Amino acid sequence: MYSSSSKQQQLIDNLRPGQKSLATWRNGKMAVAAVPGAGKSHSLSVAAALTIAREQLNPQRQLVIVTYTRSAAASIKQKVRNCLKELALPQWGFVVQTLHGLALSIATRHLELHHIDFETASIVTPNTNHQLIRNAVEEWIVQSPHLYQKLIQGNEFDGEETERLRRQSVLRTEVLPKLAYTAIREAKSSGLSPTELWELGENYPDKYEILAIASGLYQGYQRLMGDQNYIDYDDLILAALEVLENPSVRDLWQQQVYAVFEDEAQDSSPLQERLITLLAGANLVRVGDPNQAINSTFTPADPLYFNWFCQTCDQQQRLATMDQAGRSSSVIIKAANFALEWMNKNYAQTPIDGLNLPFRPQQILPVTAGDPQPDANPTTEGSGVEIYFPEDIYESVTLIKARVIKLLTQYPHRNAAILVRENRQGSFLAQQLKQLPSEQGIKVYEVAETQRHSEIPREILKLLSFLDRPHSPDRLKDALEILQERQLISNQDLNALATYPEQFLYPTPLTPPQSPSTLAARRYCCSLLKAKLELPHYQLIAFLSMTLKYTGSELATVQKLSETINQKIRGRNSLKNAIATLEEIVSSENFEAVGEDNEDQYTRPGQVTIITMHKAKGLDWDYVFIPFLHQDTLPGELRVPTNAKFLGDFTLGEVARVQIRNYLHAQHQGHPLNLLHPLEAWSEAKKLKKAEEFRLLYVAMTRAKRLLWLTAAQLAPFNWTSFSPENPNLQKKQPFALLKELQTLIFSK
Repeated sequence: MYSSSSKQQQLIDNLRPGQKSLATWRNGKMAVAAVPGAGKSHSLSVAAALTIAREQLNPQRQLVIVTYTRSAAASIKQKVRNCLKELALPQWGFVVQTLHGLALSIATRHLELHHIDFETASIVTPNTNHQLIRNAVEEWIVQSPHLYQKLIQGNEFDGEETERLRRQSVLRTEVLPKLAYTAIREAKSSGLSPTELWELGENYPDKYEILAIASGLYQGYQRLMGDQNYIDYDDLILAALEVLENPSVRDLWQQQVYAVFEDEAQDSSPLQERLITLLAGANLVRVGDPNQAINSTFTPADPLYFNWFCQTCDQQQRLATMDQAGRSSSVIIKAANFALEWMNKNYAQTPIDGLNLPFRPQQILPVTAGDPQPDANPTTEGSGVEIYFPEDIYESVTLIKARVIKLLTQYPHRNAAILVRENRQGSFLAQQLKQLPSEQGIKVYEVAETQRHSEIPREILKLLSFLDRPHSPDRLKDALEILQERQLISNQDLNALATYPEQFLYPTPLTPPQSPSTLAARRYCCSLLKAKLELPHYQLIAFLSMTLKYTGSELATVQKLSETINQKIRGRNSLKNAIATLEEIVSSENFEAVGEDNEDQYTRPGQVTIITMHKAKGLDWDYVFIPFLHQDTLPGELRVPTNAKFLGDFTLGEVARVQIRNYLHAQHQGHPLNLLHPLEAWSEAKKLKKAEEFRLLYVAMTRAKRLLWLTAAQLAPFNWTSFSPENPNLQKKQPFALLKELQTLIFSK
């Protein structure tokens, strides 16, 4: 250990063994694998302050700390400042940025070395419904009729015209947008160009030429982005890489950057890893937990790269492990460790490479006596882990409600959370617990409710577009999807309804009788069209907000949106101008909803927070309730949507994702490529999904401090997406098999 002042030594002495390895880092590459609750951010901040002090870093030669969210960046920045203040040092010599913020800083300092014009460019984050994606799909269909016809033909096709139209609708509005969104993100975030993707598909063709289709969609997307002067976040990374690949400029940056510390390294993509590696030069510290990688099946993040980095550092004796954690009580830690081992054991039927298991075999350990963390490994509430199998989901809520009232009445300074897998589950819970504030004074905060506000401009746009062109199959389907998402109409085959809009909206005596669910959907659509005839266009948005049953701050968001549109079209009022303005708002993504949430609201004392497992990462509560743990939900299984089964027993998007990663992994490791065929890729996609669902439950379990409450009702909805409180249609469900095993462990302790 290097000699240091007494204050620096005191900071080191207050760290746990694994944390000390990070704090005493001096140079070179280092990996730090940390368990949940190990104090990653704290030890990273202490290590940063000690590095700044030891190397006398300053604004001309800095330590760069990179993380993935603005809130995490702000938190780490404040912690480093506090450490420097404790050391009586100036609060400089470091910068904390999100990875995209860092890329922007590099790119804007060298405008001549890349292709982006930041003065005129606009950043967009397209999803499957984004107009860019849809336009790319429409262009590809026109330019690639041969491949499109192969998709329409599918596995078999009798040529019936109605079925042809239905398949066209499914392909244009569902299958191809999802393929485009998935393949473009995977390829672009890995540095693959459309040409490289096409060449990969040419070398490994399949029945539908999936990668060739993905390449065409990617090429069209890039051209449309250029035409409209849009960029996405991957473009920022690519621009920064163009800068750093210039040797003289890279040397200049490396002279100004002493080292790079990366937090949450398990969530980085290949391009992001490449960027920080180029910037850091010899001195790179990556801190993360591969066991908390929960974004890899719907983002380009891939924990395998951090696992490989840990493996390489371990071989060089430069791997540190933070395995002591003070967040949870000892019995919760025991349950989490048991779950990790059990899920690894039950992941695959055949032996598998350790790096490809869901979890790195890393146990959480309680802290030792005298640990400086206040109330480390706190006392349990009751048995610490409680597992129930109530009769149905309503009894689950009754049990949760009774437990929450007892706990937060007795300990009003503590907090609780209900973690759900799907937002529909959260909405159901919020509705069932809505009397808690008035009856017990316990606030119920549903996080997804505030997130839904950001969807309001998109929802209003789709309904207005339908009113403008009601006989367009695409616009009718968009409107029906919004009504379905808001649970105003029941789930049904919307492609069948939208194929012949006139027949659906205005049936004749010769039209086959419509089902009750179809009649309900038709009534909603006809009421919208009637409002268009009876109301001036500037009142339509208010009418739509009532139709969609917006409440509270949703209505405030609608009012703000309406005022914004009216201001922009003043003097040229018309429905078409309102739609054009709303399209700009949705595309530019610069409209902020009223009452958007922040992380401080999630953990307030005396509150029960309803939040998804994904969003709960990085947070903790005294009492954590995880209901609805059924085998078909968690881990569940990837399924082919019924309306797309004509293509086969796989989905094009997931096959493309696995094939692209298959290629990248071989390239990264220097192994020969044997690209998986679609059915093999689909099988691998199902494995990846299962592994990620296992990690998601592990993350959820490790949010609890004093009580972890798990349940799987015997009766639950067949599918939460189609669940309706008015017609619950509960069915017998199998609990996630881990629960019985865990119950035996807890009761036999």
